[in-house]
Amino acid sequence: MPRRPRLDLPNIPQHIIQRGNDRQPCFFADVDRLRYLDDLREICTKEDCAVHAYALMTNHVHLLATPSSGGQIGRLMQALGRRYVRFVNDRYRRTGTLWEGRYKSCLVDSETYLLRCYRYIELNPVRAGMVARPSDYGWSSHAANAAGRHDPLVREHPAYQALGASASERQLAYRRLFDTPAAADEVDTIRLYLQRQHALGSSRFKDAIERQLARPVGPAKVGRPRKPRQGTETAL
Repeated sequence: MPRRPRLDLPNIPQHIIQRGNDRQPCFFADVDRLRYLDDLREICTKEDCAVHAYALMTNHVHLLATPSSGGQIGRLMQALGRRYVRFVNDRYRRTGTLWEGRYKSCLVDSETYLLRCYRYIELNPVRAGMVARPSDYGWSSHAANAAGRHDPLVREHPAYQALGASASERQLAYRRLFDTPAAADEVDTIRLYLQRQHALGSSRFKDAIERQLARPVGPAKVGRPRKPRQGTETAL
């Protein structure tokens, strides 16, 4: 059965996840993470694709990005995957696949869910038990979004810019998003829609996407997903 085309439209943010094969590590040292971010930044500049948030975990990656043209995310992830796998295989003298099949992604409604996806991504290390606070994790966009640390990869989305008139106001408002833990049903919803690659947002948002694509983009209701398999790093 042929794969359904991805939901990949210009100027609509996407939440993207790519896992290591069989949940094995895709980063083995800090130099690997630095190389991944360098490659991602270079390809995003070439493709004119904006990254708003990210988290590099041990065995998977989360990205929140807005493409400027249709099909751009697919080209980005293909080029990034090939380049990074070649680097890892050469560095560690290994062969074979690194990633677990194709990446997964979902369109995100800027009006209702985008800032929630920011928070979901940057809280991933906390949910995984790796750190106590998102500010303690050095391989995410949190320091850029919450504290203004220079990160050449991160570009502000208009929804983020609307948090305040100045950089300090935006950063303060952003930090306040993390004062209250996300509700369990919110985390489950984001995770489920990402796994099923459905459009995440309001009914109006989904209706607009369905009219544009002339096909369904998600269920009317969302149930609770199954618990993740046990492993050294369970947060997704």
